[in-house]
Amino acid sequence: MAIAEKTMITVEATIKAPIEKVWGCFTEPKHVTKWNFAHESWECPSAQNDLQIGGKFTYNMAAKDGSFAFDFGGIYDEIILHKVISNILDDGRKMRVTFTVNGNEVLVSESFEAEKANPVEMQRAGWQAILDNFKNYTEKL
Repeated sequence: MAIAEKTMITVEATIKAPIEKVWGCFTEPKHVTKWNFAHESWECPSAQNDLQIGGKFTYNMAAKDGSFAFDFGGIYDEIILHKVISNILDDGRKMRVTFTVNGNEVLVSESFEAEKANPVEMQRAGWQAILDNFKNYTEKL
């Protein structure tokens, strides 16, 4: 019996800010709610984050018109301060975020296993839009 390979998707953004600011904006709930959505018709009304190995994060994602909402979350399995955040999402998929410092910039790279419900390119575009929101929020803060 063949083991099906999982499709990995990677999105990236270079943020012009010190690593401490980038890390804080990426991990602190008060910041996550300001950037964690793919389109202006959506929002992230609440975020909880227990940033430690075995800790859980839950981000509520909601359409602003009230038509749909869901929780996105997982459990951390690796954290290296200012370098790596790795977790297993609630649906069992793996996700890894790396932070690479280059002078006064930080390359944030998110890699995750694609889910089967939506086309890969749609997932890539949505996650890239969220990461672009993160970049814009962090650089303006």
